[in-house]
Order: sequence, then C-alpha cells, then structure tokens
Amino acid sequence: MARATTKADLMTSANEQFDKMWKLIETMSEEQQNATFAEEMATAGKETHWGRDKNLRDVLVHLYEWHHLLLDWVQANSNGEHKPFLPEPYNWRTYPTMNVEFWKKHQSTPLTEAKAKLKETHSNVMELIETFSNNELFAKGIFNWTGTSTLGSYCVSTTASHYDWAIKKIKAHIKTLK
Repeated sequence: MARATTKADLMTSANEQFDKMWKLIETMSEEQQNATFAEEMATAGKETHWGRDKNLRDVLVHLYEWHHLLLDWVQANSNGEHKPFLPEPYNWRTYPTMNVEFWKKHQSTPLTEAKAKLKETHSNVMELIETFSNNELFAKGIFNWTGTSTLGSYCVSTTASHYDWAIKKIKAHIKTLK
C-alpha cells in the first residue's frame, strides 16, 4: 500500500495494517506467541532491531512506546508546550539507543499486557488523528512544531509503516518456527 497522503487514506491504512498484524498474531498458537525468536532472527537484517527484539512482546511494546511518543508530543505541543518528538537526550541519529531503553523497560511486561496496551494506544492514536482535518494532517507549515514534515507523516510512521515493520518481523518469526 502506498504511503498515505490524506486523512482518509491514513485512517484506512493504519486500521487495515493493525488488523492485518493482529490477524497474523491470532494465527499463532499461544506457545508460538510466547516463543523466543530463533537466533537467526538476530542477523536477519542490518538494522539494530533484528538483534534487539527477542520475542513478540518486544515488538508489541515497541509499537506501544512509539504510540506514546506521538500522543505525548501532540498533546504537549497542542497545549502550547514546545516539545520535540523524540525525548531528550535522543535525536534521529541516536534513537536506536532510545529503542533499547524501551526494550529494557518492558522486559517484565507480560505478553497479555503488551497486547492490551497496544490495542489501547492504537485506539487512542486513531481517536487523535480523527480530531485533525486533512489539511492539518497533510499540509506543510500548519504546525511549527512539526518542522519540515507534516503531522500526518508522523502519524503514518507510528501506525501503518510501523505495523508493516512488525508484520515483517512476525512473519520472519513464524517462518523460523516451521
């Protein structure tokens, strides 16, 4: 699916990819959902996330934490508090370190809790997106706090694009189980 450039496409793609991811998870047995990723997953790609995430829970809490980045960022800036998308001390060069901190934070989070948290934040993000017009989401320069990007671009990245990433990881996990 092409990257969304309208509110309608964003709403559709985010919900469709979330549902696709969830249906994929539901095809797995409880044992498979709780299984540690095979060692070969750690070297499946060059990106750091291949070595970072060890199981389905790690993938789901990653999505949950990125939802919170978006929700907290929009809320703060909408209330007049200038806040960058990535929290201090992170930036777009160092965010992999932040992702490791998210990973560490959730090592005792049960999978059932991770699922519930992710479903809740997906719903919260979709409700947030609904409050903005197409123009507010996809026209440049509407909000000074989005910089050279659009608010919609951040929303796409934390929903549909991130769900695509998760689907690829989950499919790779399922493949290693066979």
